Amino acid sequence: MLTNYYKTAQKILEAEDYPAAEIEKMEISLYFTNNEEIHSLNKEYRGIDRPTDVLSFAMDETVDEADVLISAEAGEPHLLGDIIISTEKSDAQSEEYGHSKEREVLFLFSHGLLHLLGYDHQTPEEETVMLGKQEAALAALGFTR
Repeated sequence: MLTNYYKTAQKILEAEDYPAAEIEKMEISLYFTNNEEIHSLNKEYRGIDRPTDVLSFAMDETVDEADVLISAEAGEPHLLGDIIISTEKSDAQSEEYGHSKEREVLFLFSHGLLHLLGYDHQTPEEETVMLGKQEAALAALGFTR
């Protein structure tokens, strides 16, 4: 299954036009937890008092209005950030949506990765873009609904 996380990340990063050499140097921290812990993190970091399915914490920082990112120096690994997934939520959602647990957790992983890359879903238009990118990456790997 670890290979599928790598392949999903690779599909998304390729779609974002990252060169293969840069993709190979990227690192993502992936952590699986339960509803209780993700609820606590969601409350602490987002002020939302309920469990969620996925959280992401980007390591890149903006330094000015032009959104220039601070990245790793040449040759160094580039830590994109952390993705935290509630397995309790992902299991329940896979049942609710009628697809495999693996597909759901990869969907959540891809969602978190897009957040690490700067995407958001505050508007319907942004949500459409994110969902399209997630579905395209998963479909390319054969993980359809």
